[in-house]
Amino acid sequence: MQNPQLDDAPATLTHRLATEADIPALHALMEAAITGPLAAFLTPAQVEASRTIMGVDSQLVTDRTYFLIEADGVPAGCGGWSYRITSYGGDHTPGREPARLTPGVDAARVRAMYTHPAFLRRGIGRMILDLCESAARDAGFDRVELVATMGGEPLYRAAGYTDIEAFEDDRGGVPVPLIRMGKPLSA
Repeated sequence: MQNPQLDDAPATLTHRLATEADIPALHALMEAAITGPLAAFLTPAQVEASRTIMGVDSQLVTDRTYFLIEADGVPAGCGGWSYRITSYGGDHTPGREPARLTPGVDAARVRAMYTHPAFLRRGIGRMILDLCESAARDAGFDRVELVATMGGEPLYRAAGYTDIEAFEDDRGGVPVPLIRMGKPLSA
């Protein structure tokens, strides 16, 4: 991945579905997001434990439900949605459940949203949410849920998501605070 530089010129943001060829760039982008902005909300031990429950879920790429946002061709953000039961976690995370959800009965999942620290506050997170919500709606889902980190929670709340439950995941050896949030999708 190129090393993005901040400057005063606004970048042109584009989006596309991620491919398997993008997975190395997705890993690098996620690592930058986990070690950068997340550290403002978690202790160093919690950031390290987060690596157990965060990361690339290649099933989303295979399912063609994972978006890559680029700023002038540089990976700036990523995120997706899913019609599968798993709510969060990467390929390495224990307890993943690949069974399909039922549109109109279950909530689609918004998954694995990350923004590179050099591109924060440029509308990338909101762009990903809009793409995910639109795609889930088009697939017949009438609501979405996600699991928010403390760093992502303000964005989701501003986008109309409300708390379902707060919980901690300690599979990384240290409890990491998370919030399950949801939102109805309008027609």
